[in-house]
Amino acid sequence: MKNNLLVLAAIVLLVSCKTETKQTTITEETVAETTLREYPEDIATIFKAHGGIDTWNAMNNLCFTLPKGDIEEVHTVDLKSRKTRIETPAYTLGFDGEKVWLKQDSLAFKPERARFYHNLMFYFYAMPFVLGDEGITYSEAPALSKDGVDYPGTKISFEDGVGDASDDNYIIYRDPSTNQMAWLAYTVTYGKEGPSERYSYIKYDKWQEVNGLQLPSELQWYNVEEGQPTEMRNAMNFTKPTATATQLDKNLFEKPADGTFAE
Repeated sequence: MKNNLLVLAAIVLLVSCKTETKQTTITEETVAETTLREYPEDIATIFKAHGGIDTWNAMNNLCFTLPKGDIEEVHTVDLKSRKTRIETPAYTLGFDGEKVWLKQDSLAFKPERARFYHNLMFYFYAMPFVLGDEGITYSEAPALSKDGVDYPGTKISFEDGVGDASDDNYIIYRDPSTNQMAWLAYTVTYGKEGPSERYSYIKYDKWQEVNGLQLPSELQWYNVEEGQPTEMRNAMNFTKPTATATQLDKNLFEKPADGTFAE
């Protein structure tokens, strides 16, 4: 997949999100400079099957759209700072690097959910690459047996103080035939005290190529019985994805004058 990236060396990449500023090109040197750490073999194998962690690290922004009924929710993320902007006709939600803000004319979005939601869908969508962040500990997990297939597992835990919920745990399961990510088990501890043993499950098996990366086009949430996924209960589609080396205007993520900071 790295070769696919390098053929773009002389091409200026443009981002399809609303705000576009400094245009940059991805070069062989850019890719080489992104190799910062070593990963356990199982995680490195998954990264490689999705285009490579170096390819991911060469990108500066990620954009995608979530269709929600008659409206579209557009997500724009600065991948280095993780600043975020989420736009719909009813509200705009953002993270300026320190605080989450919200702009809306009515209570279309509950302000108390803003902090929890601002990076929630990005984190699920940017799997497996967000599991290469700093402050993560990897350990072996038992395989997930589903429909006659054993999916090898790797547990992800976080150092204290990493993110808004460092007690969260994830288990990523890979397809033994393709090495791509197949399932994600995760706990939710935001706003709670201590870790949890209650895992939810998402199936990852529909992918789309985005500038050399394999990113999901659909996520499927499953019902869970006795700690195991059983039947699909709902799905979410991701459309209009872009990932480029373009550096977005930092003002895009600042609170507008008529916005308010969320608690």
